Amino acid sequence: MKKEQASAKRDLNKINLTADLVVAGGGLSGVCAAITAARQGIKVFLVQDRPVLGGNSSSEVRLWILGATSHMGNNNRWAREGGVIDEILVENTYKNPEGNPLILDMILLDKVTQEKNIQLLLNTAVFEVDKEADQIKSITAFCSQNSTLYRLEAPLFCDATGDGIVGFLAGAAFRMGAESKEEFDEGMAPTAEYGELLGHSLYFYSKDTGRPVKFTQPNFALSDITEIPRFKQFNANEFGCKLWWVEYGGRLDTVHDTEKIKWELWKVVYGIWNHIKNSGEFPEAENLTLEWVGTIPGKRESRRFEGDYILTQKDLVEQRHHEDAVAFGGWSIDLHPADGVYSERPGCNQWHGKGIFEIPYRTLYSKNISNLFIAGRIISVSHVAFGATRVMATCAYIGQSIGMAAVLCKNESLQPREVLANGHIQQLQQKLSLNGQYIPGVKINDVLDLIPQSEISVSSTLNFKGFDRIDLWKSLTTASAQLFPMLKGELPVFNVAVNAIKPTTFKASLRISERAEGFTPDLNLASREIEIQAGEQNINLDFSVNLPEKSYVFVVFEANEAIQLGFTEKRVTGILSVFNSINKAVSNFGKQTPPADAGVDEFEFWCPQRRPQGQNLAISLAKPQPVFDKSNLINGIDRPVIQPNAWVSDPADASPTLTFEWDEAKTIKQIDLWFDADFDHPMESVLMGHPETVMPFCIRKYVIRINRVRWCLRRMIIFKPTSVSS
Repeated sequence: MKKEQASAKRDLNKINLTADLVVAGGGLSGVCAAITAARQGIKVFLVQDRPVLGGNSSSEVRLWILGATSHMGNNNRWAREGGVIDEILVENTYKNPEGNPLILDMILLDKVTQEKNIQLLLNTAVFEVDKEADQIKSITAFCSQNSTLYRLEAPLFCDATGDGIVGFLAGAAFRMGAESKEEFDEGMAPTAEYGELLGHSLYFYSKDTGRPVKFTQPNFALSDITEIPRFKQFNANEFGCKLWWVEYGGRLDTVHDTEKIKWELWKVVYGIWNHIKNSGEFPEAENLTLEWVGTIPGKRESRRFEGDYILTQKDLVEQRHHEDAVAFGGWSIDLHPADGVYSERPGCNQWHGKGIFEIPYRTLYSKNISNLFIAGRIISVSHVAFGATRVMATCAYIGQSIGMAAVLCKNESLQPREVLANGHIQQLQQKLSLNGQYIPGVKINDVLDLIPQSEISVSSTLNFKGFDRIDLWKSLTTASAQLFPMLKGELPVFNVAVNAIKPTTFKASLRISERAEGFTPDLNLASREIEIQAGEQNINLDFSVNLPEKSYVFVVFEANEAIQLGFTEKRVTGILSVFNSINKAVSNFGKQTPPADAGVDEFEFWCPQRRPQGQNLAISLAKPQPVFDKSNLINGIDRPVIQPNAWVSDPADASPTLTFEWDEAKTIKQIDLWFDADFDHPMESVLMGHPETVMPFCIRKYVIRINRVRWCLRRMIIFKPTSVSS
């Protein structure tokens, strides 16, 4: 056994390491930044102060991952984030359909450790920054598990820590709290009475043991449940992040008072559970036990760092275009009263935009620390805009943007700000797009892509005629619509399957979105009212409309309980039905009606039903719409926008085939296949299950055949045994 003299000086183990990029923070933004950079060949250190990855999505907090899809509760169609976060969510849906947060931990750890260019340091907290002039030279971090100090040196740093500890220690300019309404002309800027910071939440899980379970509350638990104004909203069957509104801390320092906030939340949680178990108001809770209580709270807001641009409410609501856009968001502007669970106010003040908004690159680096990227919820936004950018899928998308920007900086010897100059931002946008990250308004234009140089032939193409098969009838109790892609010109007659319970008036209209790439049917082009008799029948709707440009149109039917509409189980990429359903977060009437001075729009919500309920309406077209042509394969857009942007074979084609031919031999280095994983469907990571483990549109079997001449490709054929339409 090795023995040391008692008088000998003892020091911590110290290790000096060097990389191309240091990412501090192992939440989803840090994970996606690190994976993206590592896959492009640069060496990355990922430093995480917790034992697992994922931040608020991990088993330590257990918040579901959401972004622009917002549980399908807004008008953002086909808006799920792509790239690395999509890869994670698709894999989680396949491997973890039950939404077990421990399995998500496993998936994230597996993803990171598969990357040979990432060195992961868990349980390692940054506490010191070494800086020269306006550049960070190194950071020092301590691992609590091996008593080791790490000095990490790199030319580039990314702060994805949530509280911005690296930026704070480096002296990066930051803000904390809300701006005045006047500073950015933001109608949603909160008053002092409402509060300037969002608090923390801490969740619990319960479990049915099958036999009666007693509970004795601890002495520190809240004894008077009526201190919580919304205590009557408690439901014994709700747990986890469905209790997001159990929140506290917005009146405190959400960085330095976190431990104080945690104890108050423990007090609240155990008081809630005591109320559920022992008040006598929840007989259904007799067999429930408290299975898990969070040990660290999920943080919403603390520091926000200043970049060369501060994103504000008007950027989001007006969906302003930015030439340097590298990501998008689409969550509502979601602000919470600072008093949280003790407030008499509703748990949130939440208003949606009419569509997704762009996030410019200028918000992703520090304005005064030249080699510091800022990722996740600490990017350069106002407090109001932060209400929409703070959610995890959006933060992850931001992380991927930074990871790719860091690669560009390394390869081109640039500092983060310099990416904006000399065409580098377009280079960054293309690199992101080619790695699955959709950016609004940016088309893929890869100079190395050989497909546009080829002659493309297909075995068949779906000549879209709508749907004429009826699999079930549904009462028209809610205003309903079918979303169809249409080419410009005269619209066809729509034939609708209707079953009238009694004679009634059938009311229909044709609408489009006022914004070219939006999915809010706020522009009415024509309306029809038809008196119909009882019984099953087909009704022809001729709206006599000419579209000036190709667009999605909404064929809308006014609610009428005397009418049933025919529905079909048939599904096709880029086609869906939507309903003017109630969004209880903002309205009881399927419509957003904000105060006049809020600075947000009034509009209706038209949302799909979640699968497996989501069928299409049985509406056929008198004139087919050739919207699934092979030319979509080279138009540079990988998801539905104003058209489906996909090739679809005829369902009757038993062996759908794509063939690419060149006049001369080509050397092929890589083949990328892009299949539809249904970007309209949210993939909540925990708590909520999914009806399938693989998206039904996604191709599962395919064969690639190559005719080669001296190992150079002259002809490539892709056989796909199963059609993308079902």
